[in-house]
Amino acid sequence: MHISIVIPAYNEEGGIANTVSEAKAVLARLPKLAGSEIIVVNDGSSDRTGEILSGMDGVRIVTHPHNVGYGRALKSGIAAAANETIVMIDADLTYPLTALPEMLDLYGKGFDMVVAARTGNKYRESLVKAPLRAVLRWLVEYTSGRKVPDINSGFRVLNKKTVTGYFPHLCDTFSFTTSMTLSYMMTGRFVGYCPTDYRERKGKTKVRLLRDSLRTLQYIAQATVYYNPLKIFILMAVIALAGSVAGFILSAVFGLLTGYILGVSGLVLSFLMFSVGLLAVLLKQIMDK
Repeated sequence: MHISIVIPAYNEEGGIANTVSEAKAVLARLPKLAGSEIIVVNDGSSDRTGEILSGMDGVRIVTHPHNVGYGRALKSGIAAAANETIVMIDADLTYPLTALPEMLDLYGKGFDMVVAARTGNKYRESLVKAPLRAVLRWLVEYTSGRKVPDINSGFRVLNKKTVTGYFPHLCDTFSFTTSMTLSYMMTGRFVGYCPTDYRERKGKTKVRLLRDSLRTLQYIAQATVYYNPLKIFILMAVIALAGSVAGFILSAVFGLLTGYILGVSGLVLSFLMFSVGLLAVLLKQIMDK
């Protein structure tokens, strides 16, 4: 079995050497993976990442002239891979590649993608991140219709031909993994999860919490509209209906005319949202044909 390990790297001088060394060590311990390759995508790094990579043997290097994003780097690495089985992993040493054999075993049971579900003390959510992650996770689970232990893990095993078919619909930035999860699940692909210890990061995080959370929300909405538009319109209809009920309650309890108007408006809006959702489904069916 030959695999291609794809590592996106942007200003990862503190961890890239050890990440590559760990990848080489894992491949050396697994004779069945003889002939596999390691690809590092230097995504326009401005630190010593490129210099460190240039001194390494046994590594294929793909270089972007300037930084274009995490997702774009992964797309370039996957496109350059010589093997069909792709292992994508971050360059900051947070994911232990020692979990790879277990993930490959699970992948061999028929899954289209196997994801490392992060666990451990280093993955405990901060007071700031917890509410945002909870909202995004709920939205992903609502749109996909199944439990998702980790919506944006950066350690995955997948098939090159399958994932490249989704490239036009996958984000070029940090939302790449979330959009990939949704694309696979909403088209009936089999996604398996392997609990994996999460380690302390080497170097500074490139994630900007608010900005990247909003982008993730955007891609969740786009994926839902593209793959199953009725879901998002039903959600909006339910929100409008909840507003309508609140309006009628205000009108009944306090005798407010404003509450009554709000209730009627909410009912009308809810009906319109559901109707637009049905039209969106019909339009998608026509486009699919």
